[in-house]
Amino acid sequence: MIIDAHAHLVAPDSLYAHRSNLIAAGGQVGEPYRAAVSDKDLERSVTSNVAIMDGVGTDVQVISPRPFLMINGAGRWPDIVSWTMDNNDAIARAVKMFPKRFRGVGSLPQQVGRPVSSLFDEITRCTEQLGFVGVLLNPDPSEGQSTSAPLGDSYWYPLYERLCELGLPAHIHSGGCTNCRETYDEHFVAEESLAITSIYRANVFERFPELQLMISHGGGAIPYQVGRWRSHREQARGAGRIPKDAPTFDEVLRKFWFDTCLHNRLSLQLLFDTVGTDRCCFGTERPGSGGGIDPSNGRPYDDIKPTIESIKTLNSAELDGIFSANARRLFKRLKD
Repeated sequence: MIIDAHAHLVAPDSLYAHRSNLIAAGGQVGEPYRAAVSDKDLERSVTSNVAIMDGVGTDVQVISPRPFLMINGAGRWPDIVSWTMDNNDAIARAVKMFPKRFRGVGSLPQQVGRPVSSLFDEITRCTEQLGFVGVLLNPDPSEGQSTSAPLGDSYWYPLYERLCELGLPAHIHSGGCTNCRETYDEHFVAEESLAITSIYRANVFERFPELQLMISHGGGAIPYQVGRWRSHREQARGAGRIPKDAPTFDEVLRKFWFDTCLHNRLSLQLLFDTVGTDRCCFGTERPGSGGGIDPSNGRPYDDIKPTIESIKTLNSAELDGIFSANARRLFKRLKD
């Protein structure tokens, strides 16, 4: 079985038209103001994604909302909550339409300045009512304005405690970016890297040993820049800033999970060599930003399965882990 652990909802235009109306209305149409997406429109969109899955041999996709289209940054709180629920409801309907092909990961209503406990109601709804297998966590709800607490900050600790209590993994994936110096794609890499280093510096896994976090897009820049962080860690050890028997940077890094959404064989090989194949889950983000055609083989870049299979050093057990078994270990609520 092939499980795509990083995919997003393919929704009809009517859902995203509602997003524009929601922002433009500014609360003038009353609360709550919820999306009206017909079953017919939703099924047509979702069916198109099933066809894409069938074309590349994917059996199950774990789907979440499109992160860059969430309105965490400057949105009104009632709109953020409503839009989050709209997206999660659409995912739940898609799972119900194709129960053998999809599993849900729910977005959370995030806004800088609100206590992290404001996410808990939607976590409860996603797990108890919608049957989702994880949650999508934006590490920068300020969307590039540098006002979000890094993931190692104690602000997030009540959330980590709740996730551990529920045995619920969080998929770390930033959203939109209103910083004019970078696009949201570039913002993704920066926030994924910061997520790892801030959690590592704060010893979060020592505080919450059961915490399960999957970092998008192969961990941002960290596998490529791992030598710098190894050096920083050992400099700290030599200077007495950390205990002599403290874990190495690589040991901390292996407490995270990673997807394979990298679109490049050498990058994937580096990821596997750095963090281990047993910490990597097959993920394509398909359909998404990897839809360009690779001129070397005529395939879309996000057709990642053949790319992984081309790495000759991987044995059958490692391939089985990447394509299926590791996702089952991470998403403990994932059932056939």
